[in-house]
Amino acid sequence: MDSSMLTAEPHDIPVSIRWLNPIGFATFDKPIAQLLHSIKQPSTQVEVVSFDLQPSPTHLEYRAYEALTYERTVRIARDCAQQDIDALVIGCFYDPALQDAREISGNSLVIAPCQASLQVVANLANRFSIIVGRNKWIEQMRAKVRDYGAADQLASMRPLGMGVDEFQRDPALTRRRIIEQARLAVEEDGAEAIVLGCTIEFGFFEQVQQEIGVPVIDPVVAAFKQAESLAAMKRRFGWSPSRVGSCESPSEAEIKTFGLFQSPVPIGNRIKV
Repeated sequence: MDSSMLTAEPHDIPVSIRWLNPIGFATFDKPIAQLLHSIKQPSTQVEVVSFDLQPSPTHLEYRAYEALTYERTVRIARDCAQQDIDALVIGCFYDPALQDAREISGNSLVIAPCQASLQVVANLANRFSIIVGRNKWIEQMRAKVRDYGAADQLASMRPLGMGVDEFQRDPALTRRRIIEQARLAVEEDGAEAIVLGCTIEFGFFEQVQQEIGVPVIDPVVAAFKQAESLAAMKRRFGWSPSRVGSCESPSEAEIKTFGLFQSPVPIGNRIKV
């Protein structure tokens, strides 16, 4: 490790982040790129990508749709390792293929919004509620919260009665419904903080937070800033992903023998920030 990194301030350490929107549509690439540009450190290099998947769902509200993305996510994680990208963010609150991507990502960190949001909110409150889109999501997200060890802190999950594709269609309506459910979560469920349970709920947290008076975690912001911070610590302190025990990666020799990862990286749209 370069000794100059030990004396540099974290915000002076240039890092590279790839944000993956895990669908085959570029609909949200530009607005998320604009959001990341507004919150990144000046030295941070960012690219926002989506899949070359056609036909493609516009959302991952169903497990079947989510499963279609796993192979491409893993291949993009491996490409991050080969391109020396410091961190990959998988931009879906279900955290699809997170452990699979981490296994093959080399020295690249892999971050996902649900886990990142829960880690942030754990430092701000003892009990939190998650604002989800539909009842359909609750069982899968509750299992994810339980897997991350935060089940005892979960006050409630409150649905908006809206699907992913509706969140940005009428922002005023979405904001109003989030405020309504967030207020009920605080007043009736005992929540001390709110987590927005979808990356496409971006752009609402500040007004909701002001209205409700408790911390409101935007998963896009939480995941990206965690990736940026951990990437700087990786560069400064050498804190790269472990590759022993359960974190062992497949060997390059075996990958070559099996003929894996030979096709082009499955990136469709790409925006450099």
